[in-house]
Amino acid sequence: MMNIEKIRENINQMKGETRHFRFRGTRGQIDEFDGIITDTFKGVFLVKSIREDRVKSYSYSDILIENLTIQKDS
Repeated sequence: MMNIEKIRENINQMKGETRHFRFRGTRGQIDEFDGIITDTFKGVFLVKSIREDRVKSYSYSDILIENLTIQKDS
């Protein structure tokens, strides 16, 4: 079973690697993009989008409640 600590450890191991992100936002909006986890903090982590010159932040609970999925970039 996943918990916040395990998720945080997994995110730290992915730091610097290109991954595919899929975020299920409000009103059923889906945001899919390739990005790199650039930094991690106690409650959130930062992802730099490859296509847009933008940095987005997500909480570890976004993964726990399955609003955010991260896959290896294919």
